[in-house]
Amino acid sequence: MALNIFEVRYLDLIKRSYRDNTPFGIAWLADGQEVQVPGQTPRLHPWGCMAFVRRLETFQPALFRIDCQGGVRFRVGAVEPGPLGVWMAQVQYLDPDPAVAIPSELQYLADRLGGLIAEHQGTGLAPHLALYRPYELEDCGWVANRWAEMLPFSTDQKLRLLAEMDPLERLRLVAEWVGN
Repeated sequence: MALNIFEVRYLDLIKRSYRDNTPFGIAWLADGQEVQVPGQTPRLHPWGCMAFVRRLETFQPALFRIDCQGGVRFRVGAVEPGPLGVWMAQVQYLDPDPAVAIPSELQYLADRLGGLIAEHQGTGLAPHLALYRPYELEDCGWVANRWAEMLPFSTDQKLRLLAEMDPLERLRLVAEWVGN
Protein backbone atom coordinates (compact mmCIF):
# COMPACT_ATOMS: atom_id res chain seq x y z
CA MET A 1 0.00 0.00 0.00
CA ALA A 2 1.35 3.41 -0.95
CA LEU A 3 0.43 6.32 1.32
CA ASN A 4 1.09 10.05 1.43
CA ILE A 5 1.68 11.14 5.02
CA PHE A 6 1.28 14.81 5.96
CA GLU A 7 -0.62 14.99 9.26
CA VAL A 8 1.57 15.61 12.34
CA ARG A 9 0.16 12.61 14.20
CA TYR A 10 1.02 10.25 11.35
CA LEU A 11 4.38 11.87 10.56
CA ASP A 12 5.53 11.03 14.09
CA LEU A 13 4.10 7.49 13.94
CA ILE A 14 5.72 6.75 10.58
CA LYS A 15 9.09 8.26 11.57
CA ARG A 16 9.20 6.04 14.67
CA SER A 17 7.98 2.98 12.80
CA TYR A 18 10.55 3.39 10.03
CA ARG A 19 13.43 4.27 12.37
CA ASP A 20 12.75 1.36 14.74
CA ASN A 21 11.63 -1.08 12.01
CA THR A 22 8.42 -1.72 13.94
CA PRO A 23 4.97 -2.15 12.43
CA PHE A 24 1.87 -0.10 13.04
CA GLY A 25 -1.72 -1.28 12.83
CA ILE A 26 -4.32 -0.34 10.25
CA ALA A 27 -8.05 -0.79 10.88
CA TRP A 28 -10.99 0.81 9.13
CA LEU A 29 -13.11 3.36 10.93
CA ALA A 30 -16.68 2.04 11.23
CA ASP A 31 -18.22 4.96 13.10
CA GLY A 32 -17.03 8.21 14.65
CA GLN A 33 -14.31 10.70 13.84
CA GLU A 34 -10.79 9.96 12.68
CA VAL A 35 -9.61 13.10 14.46
CA GLN A 36 -9.95 12.86 18.24
CA VAL A 37 -12.97 14.70 19.62
CA PRO A 38 -13.18 15.11 23.42
CA GLY A 39 -15.60 12.60 24.92
CA GLN A 40 -15.95 10.53 21.73
CA THR A 41 -14.29 7.22 20.91
CA PRO A 42 -14.58 5.88 17.37
CA ARG A 43 -15.75 2.40 16.56
CA LEU A 44 -13.30 0.50 14.43
CA HIS A 45 -14.16 -2.47 12.26
CA PRO A 46 -13.25 -5.67 14.11
CA TRP A 47 -10.37 -6.69 11.83
CA GLY A 48 -7.08 -5.04 10.98
CA CYS A 49 -3.57 -5.70 9.75
CA MET A 50 -0.08 -4.78 10.87
CA ALA A 51 1.92 -2.75 8.34
CA PHE A 52 5.67 -2.34 7.91
CA VAL A 53 7.16 0.72 6.23
CA ARG A 54 9.32 -0.67 3.42
CA ARG A 55 10.19 2.60 1.69
CA LEU A 56 10.03 6.20 2.87
CA GLU A 57 10.60 9.24 0.69
CA THR A 58 10.69 12.71 2.21
CA PHE A 59 9.43 15.36 -0.18
CA GLN A 60 9.26 18.11 2.45
CA PRO A 61 9.77 18.03 6.22
CA ALA A 62 6.01 17.48 6.59
CA LEU A 63 5.31 15.28 3.55
CA PHE A 64 6.30 11.62 3.27
CA ARG A 65 5.46 9.05 0.66
CA ILE A 66 5.67 5.53 2.03
CA ASP A 67 5.20 2.01 0.74
CA CYS A 68 3.91 -0.42 3.34
CA GLN A 69 3.82 -4.18 3.44
CA GLY A 70 1.01 -5.95 5.25
CA GLY A 71 1.81 -8.26 8.11
CA VAL A 72 -0.09 -10.21 10.73
CA ARG A 73 -3.85 -9.81 10.86
CA PHE A 74 -5.52 -8.93 14.15
CA ARG A 75 -8.88 -8.59 15.85
CA VAL A 76 -9.53 -5.14 17.32
CA GLY A 77 -10.35 -4.80 21.02
CA ALA A 78 -10.64 -1.70 23.21
CA VAL A 79 -9.79 1.62 21.54
CA GLU A 80 -8.27 4.62 23.33
CA PRO A 81 -6.64 7.92 22.41
CA GLY A 82 -2.88 7.82 21.92
CA PRO A 83 -0.09 10.36 21.52
CA LEU A 84 -0.58 13.25 19.08
CA GLY A 85 -4.12 12.12 18.25
CA VAL A 86 -3.36 8.62 16.95
CA TRP A 87 -5.94 6.07 18.06
CA MET A 88 -4.55 3.06 19.89
CA ALA A 89 -6.27 -0.32 20.26
CA GLN A 90 -5.79 -3.53 22.15
CA VAL A 91 -5.48 -6.28 19.56
CA GLN A 92 -5.49 -10.05 19.42
CA TYR A 93 -3.08 -11.28 16.77
CA LEU A 94 -4.43 -14.02 14.53
CA ASP A 95 -2.41 -17.12 13.78
CA PRO A 96 -0.62 -17.11 10.42
CA ASP A 97 -2.37 -18.96 7.64
CA PRO A 98 -1.55 -22.63 7.33
CA ALA A 99 0.09 -23.50 4.01
CA VAL A 100 -2.65 -24.65 1.62
CA ALA A 101 -1.88 -25.70 -1.93
CA ILE A 102 -3.84 -24.01 -4.70
CA PRO A 103 -6.37 -26.36 -6.30
CA SER A 104 -6.27 -26.68 -10.07
CA GLU A 105 -9.54 -24.77 -10.59
CA LEU A 106 -8.02 -21.69 -8.91
CA GLN A 107 -4.53 -21.98 -10.41
CA TYR A 108 -5.33 -19.24 -12.92
CA LEU A 109 -5.24 -16.69 -10.07
CA ALA A 110 -1.68 -17.68 -9.16
CA ASP A 111 -0.70 -17.77 -12.85
CA ARG A 112 -2.06 -14.26 -13.47
CA LEU A 113 -0.29 -12.94 -10.39
CA GLY A 114 2.96 -14.64 -11.42
CA GLY A 115 2.62 -13.12 -14.89
CA LEU A 116 2.07 -9.67 -13.40
CA ILE A 117 5.17 -10.03 -11.23
CA ALA A 118 7.26 -11.23 -14.20
CA GLU A 119 5.99 -8.40 -16.40
CA HIS A 120 6.91 -5.80 -13.80
CA GLN A 121 10.32 -7.38 -13.25
CA GLY A 122 10.97 -7.40 -17.01
CA THR A 123 10.22 -3.68 -17.34
CA GLY A 124 12.02 -2.63 -14.16
CA LEU A 125 8.75 -1.61 -12.54
CA ALA A 126 8.71 -4.36 -9.89
CA PRO A 127 9.21 -1.87 -7.00
CA HIS A 128 6.00 -0.11 -8.05
CA LEU A 129 4.05 -3.34 -7.72
CA ALA A 130 4.90 -3.38 -3.99
CA LEU A 131 5.02 -7.15 -3.71
CA TYR A 132 7.87 -8.48 -1.63
CA ARG A 133 9.76 -11.75 -1.77
CA PRO A 134 9.38 -14.56 -1.17
CA TYR A 135 6.69 -14.98 -3.81
CA GLU A 136 4.53 -17.86 -2.61
CA LEU A 137 2.54 -18.49 -5.77
CA GLU A 138 1.70 -22.05 -4.69
CA ASP A 139 -0.04 -20.92 -1.47
CA CYS A 140 -3.77 -20.04 -1.27
CA GLY A 141 -3.43 -17.49 1.53
CA TRP A 142 -0.51 -15.63 -0.02
CA VAL A 143 -2.13 -15.40 -3.45
CA ALA A 144 -5.53 -14.37 -2.01
CA ASN A 145 -3.93 -11.70 0.18
CA ARG A 146 -1.93 -10.21 -2.69
CA TRP A 147 -5.05 -9.91 -4.88
CA ALA A 148 -6.92 -8.37 -1.94
CA GLU A 149 -4.18 -5.75 -1.60
CA MET A 150 -4.07 -4.86 -5.29
CA LEU A 151 -7.68 -4.99 -6.45
CA PRO A 152 -10.25 -2.25 -5.85
CA PHE A 153 -12.56 -4.34 -3.70
CA SER A 154 -15.06 -2.51 -1.50
CA THR A 155 -14.33 -2.03 2.20
CA ASP A 156 -16.91 -4.70 3.03
CA GLN A 157 -15.26 -7.16 0.65
CA LYS A 158 -11.80 -6.45 2.06
CA LEU A 159 -13.08 -6.86 5.61
CA ARG A 160 -14.68 -10.17 4.68
CA LEU A 161 -11.36 -11.37 3.27
CA LEU A 162 -9.47 -10.12 6.32
CA ALA A 163 -11.86 -11.99 8.62
CA GLU A 164 -11.82 -15.25 6.64
CA MET A 165 -9.65 -17.73 8.54
CA ASP A 166 -9.59 -20.41 5.82
CA PRO A 167 -7.06 -19.43 3.12
CA LEU A 168 -8.73 -21.64 0.50
CA GLU A 169 -12.10 -20.02 1.14
CA ARG A 170 -10.42 -16.58 0.96
CA LEU A 171 -9.02 -17.47 -2.48
CA ARG A 172 -12.43 -18.74 -3.57
CA LEU A 173 -13.97 -15.40 -2.59
CA VAL A 174 -11.34 -13.56 -4.65
CA ALA A 175 -12.13 -15.83 -7.61
CA GLU A 176 -15.85 -15.18 -7.21
CA TRP A 177 -15.33 -11.39 -7.18
CA VAL A 178 -12.72 -11.34 -9.96
CA GLY A 179 -14.39 -13.82 -12.30
CA ASN A 180 -12.49 -15.77 -14.94
